[in-house]
Amino acid sequence: MDSLANLTPWQQIRSPRMPRRLTQLLAGLTLYGVSMAMMVQSFLGLDPWDVLHFGLARLVPLSFGTIVILTGVAVLLAWIPLRQMPGLGTIANVVVIGLATDWGLSWIERPDDLAARTGLLVGGVVLNGLAGALYIGAQLGTGPRDGLMTGISRRTGWSLRLVRTGIEVTVLSVGFLLGGTVGVGTALYALSIGPLLQLFLPWVVVRLPGVQEPVVDGAAPGASEVTRCG
Repeated sequence: MDSLANLTPWQQIRSPRMPRRLTQLLAGLTLYGVSMAMMVQSFLGLDPWDVLHFGLARLVPLSFGTIVILTGVAVLLAWIPLRQMPGLGTIANVVVIGLATDWGLSWIERPDDLAARTGLLVGGVVLNGLAGALYIGAQLGTGPRDGLMTGISRRTGWSLRLVRTGIEVTVLSVGFLLGGTVGVGTALYALSIGPLLQLFLPWVVVRLPGVQEPVVDGAAPGASEVTRCG
């Protein structure tokens, strides 16, 4: 897999090819929101963070996308005691994905036919993998939920796998208790999003001439963020 640069927020902004990276970031985040809307409208199960978002949306008179934004803000506030520094892509992630999700929900209808719903789910998962690769490949910072994971891991010494599993089990459980949709889509997303990211990322990662790019083994930085939502 092509490597991603390990950049500070300041280095992310100062690195070359900014017009291309900004365009790719916004395209990726917008498509990510649309892919979430597709999975919601399939009504066949959501990823853990979206199960939580759906459950919260059942309780408060706010749109699904607004819930996504507010949850992202809450998670970003949790970065403060962890001493995490958000990048431009982090802030954009909080806002754009929620707006794009509501936009997608405004025109994507829920099919009655199971086959059509299955197609909508599969298409949403595949598009989510591509969209995640696009915004990760722009190299403008991780999303808020990924930063929460890495921050907790750094401060506690626990493994990323342990922290990620703990976070996702927690949000999935709370979301389910609140009435969030859990189903075959939840399992499909969990099993396929990692391989999809590894498939798409080498094609879309933006090379940064003159910037040190250490090799990243396995999942790329930020990859786990796209396993939740946006």
